[in-house]
Amino acid sequence: MMNILNFSTPSSRNAYVQDWRSKYHQHIADYERAQTSFVPHLLPEFATKFDVFQVLDTLQKRLGRDTLMRALNPEETIPSPLISHTDSQWLKKSNMAGVNVRTIGSFWNVVGYALTLPTFHDSIHLLPIWEPGVVGSLYGKVSWNINGEFYSWQLQRAVPWLDTVEKQLKAVVNVLHALGKTVGLDVIPHTDRFSEIALIHPRLFEWVRREGPQLVDHSEHIWQQVEEVIWQHLHHHGAADGSWLDFDKNILFDPSTPIISDKRRQEIIFGFDQQQRLHRRIALMQTLLAHDFETLPMTMAPPYRGLHINPDVFIVDERGAPWYQYEFDHPQAMSRVFGPLTRYRFYHSKNDNQQWELDFGRPNVAAWQYFTRKYLECQQQFNFDFMRGDMAHVQMRPDGVPTQTDAFYDPLCAVKKYVQQHSAPYFAFYAETFIAPPNVMGYGDEFDHLEAIEADATLGDLQASVIDSQEFNERFTLYDQLLRTRTFAPSFTIITADKDDPRFDEFYRTGNIVRYFVGLFLTDMPSYYSLGFEVRNLHFERAKNEEYTKLYVFQIHDDAETDKVTHGPFEWGENMEQFQQLTQLRLFAESIWEEIADREIRWLLPPDTNGRTLIAWTQATNPTYFFVANLSHEFEAALTVIDVSKYDLVFQTSPASQAHIAPCSGQVYKIRT
Repeated sequence: MMNILNFSTPSSRNAYVQDWRSKYHQHIADYERAQTSFVPHLLPEFATKFDVFQVLDTLQKRLGRDTLMRALNPEETIPSPLISHTDSQWLKKSNMAGVNVRTIGSFWNVVGYALTLPTFHDSIHLLPIWEPGVVGSLYGKVSWNINGEFYSWQLQRAVPWLDTVEKQLKAVVNVLHALGKTVGLDVIPHTDRFSEIALIHPRLFEWVRREGPQLVDHSEHIWQQVEEVIWQHLHHHGAADGSWLDFDKNILFDPSTPIISDKRRQEIIFGFDQQQRLHRRIALMQTLLAHDFETLPMTMAPPYRGLHINPDVFIVDERGAPWYQYEFDHPQAMSRVFGPLTRYRFYHSKNDNQQWELDFGRPNVAAWQYFTRKYLECQQQFNFDFMRGDMAHVQMRPDGVPTQTDAFYDPLCAVKKYVQQHSAPYFAFYAETFIAPPNVMGYGDEFDHLEAIEADATLGDLQASVIDSQEFNERFTLYDQLLRTRTFAPSFTIITADKDDPRFDEFYRTGNIVRYFVGLFLTDMPSYYSLGFEVRNLHFERAKNEEYTKLYVFQIHDDAETDKVTHGPFEWGENMEQFQQLTQLRLFAESIWEEIADREIRWLLPPDTNGRTLIAWTQATNPTYFFVANLSHEFEAALTVIDVSKYDLVFQTSPASQAHIAPCSGQVYKIRT
């Protein structure tokens, strides 16, 4: 039996580091010879800081020189591990790892991190990869340019032809594919309020006019006035690339006009290098604000529509411009206004938007075509395998989910279908929804909505509750029912970058290993965890901001914002006990994975809402192993309800007395032959 609690293993970080250094060469050699699918005992902090040549040497020995050189050629495309798949069903059993690239510095460091991921962590989700906008928010994209802060100078010095961030991203996806990993991107149905995208194509967004703190016009066609102001601004200040504006303005602003490419439009209005583009964008933004125009901020949850400005709540930026807070006329429990963001105008309105009503029977086709085309181009350029659909819970139709939906029901679904049709039939959709009750996060039934948008899997909200709470048990029970009765698969989510936040420390002070145990060994349910979980400190008291990955979704350096400000890079946790437990669990899982991968399970003790803390399961057919977990963080549980006489205990995450299982721990039994 493998027992992870080997008390001779060093528990302090310094002792662990010394122990690692003494065994480093053996662990690396085992990986290079494919005796393991990951580098055991390698701290992710070390992996993401490896010297480039060290990583290249390891990859060459693992993959072979020819494969590595092909992967490092951005003109080459290493086929996806899914190349033989004809649909996206694979995502429903995937074990995904999420990576906020900002926390590790560069795309290249994702390769180092991948060295720590066993084969069963088959998918890597990259948080947004584009140039960010206000407060550096990754989710407030400014353009379709890849975020230059994720460029690695060290990689360029080692591999000189990888001299742009785009080339480096392509090479990284190539390498990850060669390592057997799938790679996903965020699909985001919004941008920064004054993004280059919104300023190049005002007709694709919703604009308003305000006079001071008074919203004076929110009619549908304000975008026409905005385009005229931008056109006159360009004539007054000149095109950024020096070209003559001797063509009709519609050629510039209409995304369906092929005479000018998207890149050319960007160069005409904003220029080439990042500093020039920023300078011109700010100047154009100030011109529009001087004419009282701004985009409508994005909203979340019913009623979605019907906003006013609160004249008493505003901030003044460094240029002296006031930014007022928008509020709902009739807010509900989850109603939110996201001031820095604006959503694409996917639908026309009724009665010129006088009552804030959208006309879902009249889609703004230009917005749909642009949105789907741009994400297809990104998928094809970098060969992504799946998408995480941000804000997938948005369902704005007050009457709920229609019985019959058309091609213009949901933009995220449209992207999935468009990519499948034109590029990769296996392209999958991981939806950001929280499996909320009806009419909470969106109008109608969210389960019906998830089926209507053809989500393959969804994030869910298991990560937002304490492991043995009634809330957790109710959600887990529901998710299991949905998995077996609906077309989408709820995820057993352990932690996300959004939840690695000081507000949510209480969720992760206990039960982390049993969360991981259940998420991994429920082989017919997808799982998700985010970088940093491996060594995350328990945070019995609020830690430094630099220890939370959520706070690196932004870039806030103003000390006045005490809850969000960060100084310097992300700081990894030092929870060596959790890391050692995780490593031993992974080593054991790897030893049996071929026998259990993707197998349907049969419950012996299903999740329970009546106080039972034990769950147990085995394979649905030809069972070889059964798994048992105690979700209680206080008490040992007796195994009297399960006859273990025909099984041998082969693994446990924590030692326990005979025929018992320790609190918040898991055990694996094998059928005796």
